[in-house]
Amino acid sequence: MQHTVHVASRTKAKRRAIILAFILTFAFRAAASGDPPANLARRVAARETENAKARDNYTYRQTVEMDELDSHGAIGGEYREVRDVVFSPSHERTEQLVGRTLKNLHHLLLTDEDFHDIRDIQPFLLTTDQLFLYETKFRGDENLDGTDYWVLQIRPRQILEGQRLFDGLLWVDKTDFSIVRSEGQAVPQIRTMKQENLFPHFTTIRGKIDGKHWFPVKTYGEDTLGFKTGSQRVRLIIGYSNYKRFEADSTITFEPKQ
Repeated sequence: MQHTVHVASRTKAKRRAIILAFILTFAFRAAASGDPPANLARRVAARETENAKARDNYTYRQTVEMDELDSHGAIGGEYREVRDVVFSPSHERTEQLVGRTLKNLHHLLLTDEDFHDIRDIQPFLLTTDQLFLYETKFRGDENLDGTDYWVLQIRPRQILEGQRLFDGLLWVDKTDFSIVRSEGQAVPQIRTMKQENLFPHFTTIRGKIDGKHWFPVKTYGEDTLGFKTGSQRVRLIIGYSNYKRFEADSTITFEPKQ
């Protein structure tokens, strides 16, 4: 996102402290939980490849909400978009805009990188063909709602010009190596003499859609972007719903947008 006007400055120290606390907590748990499974990252990537192939055969609805927030958390500007990810009559995957897009942002401009991240980074899947792009580090384990997960940190080995990658933490189900939660940021942040294009921290939650595969169901994040001209607080919510498996003789219909 690019900044379009000057707003009041805001510190990012609190968010940095929270991220550091996460890493320190997982470092402690790693020491207490023993050695991770052999080839953990490769096992995760193999499972992710299965999930990605399965998701490519599903249609779904994607809703995007981006809010500019003031110092009290009130919405000052907003962006709303709904798209159906479907198959054409020739069975090619495509997107259909549903209704009219609401564009009422006052201080931010959504860029090509933002829309790329919405498609590929927020619903990030660490497939086998992407694994070489990342360094991985085992951070321990964690129990959430009675289920045990491995926690894996990944970060890009390098970022080439034009690349968009993920930097953050992955929660991996110990029973089948599926990623059920990711938390991090799209990188790189873009800062040049001519422009600043900054991107928020986010969390993506997955759900088991067909009793076997884990697909993204919700992305959410609230962050303060530190532009040189002043900081801007933002909130991002992306929903992925109405998953339906596509068959060659299927007719896919969606509920109209309310």
